[in-house]
Amino acid sequence: MGKKVIFLDVDGTLTEPGSNEPPASALWAIEQVRRQGHYVFLCSGRSYGMLAPLLKYDFDGAVASAGGYIMCRDRVIYDCPMSEQQKQAAMDTLRECGIYRTIECRDSSYTDAEFKEFLRTHAAEGKNSEMLRWREQIERSLNILPMERYGGEPAYKIVVMSPTREQLLEAEKVLSSDFSFCIQDENRGGFVNGELINRSFDKGRGVARVCEYLGIPAEDSIAFGDSMNDREMLEAAGLSICMANGSEEMKRLADDVCPSVGEHGIREALIRHHLIAGQEGQQRAAVIFEGNEIDTTKCTN
Repeated sequence: MGKKVIFLDVDGTLTEPGSNEPPASALWAIEQVRRQGHYVFLCSGRSYGMLAPLLKYDFDGAVASAGGYIMCRDRVIYDCPMSEQQKQAAMDTLRECGIYRTIECRDSSYTDAEFKEFLRTHAAEGKNSEMLRWREQIERSLNILPMERYGGEPAYKIVVMSPTREQLLEAEKVLSSDFSFCIQDENRGGFVNGELINRSFDKGRGVARVCEYLGIPAEDSIAFGDSMNDREMLEAAGLSICMANGSEEMKRLADDVCPSVGEHGIREALIRHHLIAGQEGQQRAAVIFEGNEIDTTKCTN
């Protein structure tokens, strides 16, 4: 078997959404597949800074900011922040449309404080209280800072929370020449969640750029994802795998569906597709998972 490149989305795929801790079964499987000489990259909408807690697990690199910033080991192979004109137009238009913004830079992200203030004011309405708890947990775990601390550093992506889909469509009419709007298929507390992604890149082109850099054909790549912002990645990979906890549309698109994050989906899929050992590997992973420990010191490329 020739070398493969495996691309892992993070939230909902490698970890539970908003978490920085993969299950031990996934870490064990990643270690084993790298021992076989294959490459493993994170491929996430998260900024590079948001990925920092996961990089300690010795991945071969990361496609960050939905393809806008790509690291292969210690080398940057692609770096494409928004122009100042693009950034200002996007931030101004979103504010005028009444849409709450989180601007993502390489190392830090910044969010509109007004969003949480709105949720606090309307905490008794519908799911706003639940939404507030979710939002505060996300900001803590990913170190998202208040917008007032934003110093103007280069930005790669803007995450949006809109009271209605119509408001997002209004913004899209103005910004669609420079940005694609990826609207998530979940609706939290009545809000529509989405991302503005520079048309110069996406996760799929990130897959292609890594494969080209490594000299490995795209058909020898494998991508794991779960949601709408993984579409291009799944379409670009030679083998696409959707998590059981993923969206129905992504399950239809993918070549295979594996168990959910909490049911050791990554490990099971790598065994199913003969990239790591079967029965013995499953037994070893079960022991590691139950003990919640893994030795990553022996990982090799």
